[in-house]
Amino acid sequence: MKEFLLVFRRDAVNNDQQLSPEQMQSMMKPWQDWMGSLAAQNKLVSSGNRLDSDGRVIKPGKVITNGPYVEIKEAIGGYIIIRADSIDEAAELSKGCPILNVGGNVEVRTLVPMD
Repeated sequence: MKEFLLVFRRDAVNNDQQLSPEQMQSMMKPWQDWMGSLAAQNKLVSSGNRLDSDGRVIKPGKVITNGPYVEIKEAIGGYIIIRADSIDEAAELSKGCPILNVGGNVEVRTLVPMD
């Protein structure tokens, strides 16, 4: 089996809004269920992490800028690593991702070992 990186993208949003504990639980439940399903199938390699909207971009000449780019319409919200027999199977497994229910998308990329 190969390993695949699933990158979760969503509309770039302002993170000033604080969610209540109930709202946070409601938002996380579908993710827990979906990733639990992947784990039950022995497809989940790493549950990854959510990503904060703040970041830095390092460019040639060792120039550091605030990032990600503010002009983009989408932001990377997080990632996980799964295992599957093919990129097509990984894409099929991605169809259950909760981000699709809120207008986001999943990018599926094959991980290539460095050896």
